[in-house]
Amino acid sequence: MASISPFLDPGPRTRPDTLALAHLSRDNIQPVYLQDASGAVDGYAEGAVINTRFGSFPHSTLLGKPWGSQIRASVVDTGSRGRKRKLKVDNGIEGEPLSHDADGTTPEATTAKNLKTAPSGFIHILPPTPELWTTSLPHRTQVVYTPDYSYILHRIRARPGMKIIEAGAGSGSFTHASVRAVYNGYPKDAQDTRGKVFSFEFNQERYEKMRKEIEDHRLDGLVHITHRDVYNDGFLIDGESPEAECVFLDLPAPWKALPHLSRNKPTPSQLSSSGLDALDASESEWKSPLRADRTAYLCTFSPCIEQVTKTIDVMRRLGWMEIEMVEVSHKKVIVMREKVGLNMPAGERGMNQTAANVEEAVGKLIEIEGRFKKFHGPSRDADVIMDDDDEAMNDSKPVNGHAKATLSSNGVQDSPTIKPWMAGRLVHRTEPELKTHTSYLVFAVLPQEWTEAQEAAAFENWPCGMESKVIGSLDKAARKQEKRELLQGKKRKKGSNSKSDGNPASKSKIS
Repeated sequence: MASISPFLDPGPRTRPDTLALAHLSRDNIQPVYLQDASGAVDGYAEGAVINTRFGSFPHSTLLGKPWGSQIRASVVDTGSRGRKRKLKVDNGIEGEPLSHDADGTTPEATTAKNLKTAPSGFIHILPPTPELWTTSLPHRTQVVYTPDYSYILHRIRARPGMKIIEAGAGSGSFTHASVRAVYNGYPKDAQDTRGKVFSFEFNQERYEKMRKEIEDHRLDGLVHITHRDVYNDGFLIDGESPEAECVFLDLPAPWKALPHLSRNKPTPSQLSSSGLDALDASESEWKSPLRADRTAYLCTFSPCIEQVTKTIDVMRRLGWMEIEMVEVSHKKVIVMREKVGLNMPAGERGMNQTAANVEEAVGKLIEIEGRFKKFHGPSRDADVIMDDDDEAMNDSKPVNGHAKATLSSNGVQDSPTIKPWMAGRLVHRTEPELKTHTSYLVFAVLPQEWTEAQEAAAFENWPCGMESKVIGSLDKAARKQEKRELLQGKKRKKGSNSKSDGNPASKSKIS
């Protein structure tokens, strides 16, 4: 490999021709492939440019920056981009743009030093990670989010050096997370047994896009993606077993792929009882995609409970053990400072425009009543004498507006020495919008393959049936005889104790 993937080692600074993530807001992250272009790109004299609601950001201002840096927007010349390009109609080539502007000059590249800062805003440039990529990737299918795949990788015992089978690559969220989990270096050749992910995708269009992403992210040496229908063709790679120890199935009908994940070829009776078709009988030798000398861990991802029941039924018939279903319910708790008061500015985070105490609530009611009487005042009789409420209305001061607020119970207004980030009461609330979906995770374990030779070797080291004090080595009569001898021994011991206790008493009477 020419260089390592930025998902595994991004380095201290941004580099050209690598993936970076532009962090616009907490829920808005835009992936971008940084380009080090010297000339005009897409009509921009500054080269490649990212356009966001916070302004324009030329790639030249993003290169060579430490990860996590704040990048200010730049003033970008869009004059050449706004002009319509002339077409070479005279030469019979339609649709080919000219390489120069309308005035006959070629746009010159603008370096990062010559760019002027725009007051529109800023972004942060972040290194790509599986967690950030999950929130920013282009959705082609339903995405496996971070709370799900983190728990899945833990349960299937994914660790560096292992090999994982993934069926249903989809958008690639689980693929990037699993690569990081099993990574222990790039393989040097085809016989190098390092950690690797074998991904399978049925849809041709998704397969092509996924293959392109893997190459762009420099993961092609760690991910082997295949376009295949695993229901019928199984999980072998060029006719050979991938020797996988972990399996993740994100399929509409995962039970149809389970017969190909067996140690031995399933019998026709096992498949017929499960409602499955028999496997291809042309295969002379059965090859399991699982590693024979290790326990295999399986997880299926299903959105419906009917899929779960069918999958578990087939698992039991094919010898899978320790079957368990789990539903991950992820909730994020937001902890923040909340400022309460009627005079708090609206629209700001952490501001609650409600009465902080009884005095503020009463003042607000008096103000509302005063406005009501003032509005209906002309319709009243002129001879009516002002009552106490009208006097209170005139004497009252407005609670909202620019008037000074009353002292609040949380000490925000009457404590100018309190720092702004410490003002207000500490509250916590659940995130209103959860980026997840209903999914049922079914986990199962398939024990390692155990041959007759291994059984004989184990019997030689730990012989069974020759133990002297084990219940299984004695028949029923021998066990009864041992019990009688044990009871007789207890009686003799009890009798001897009673005799020894009686002797001192007799001696005392004689004396």
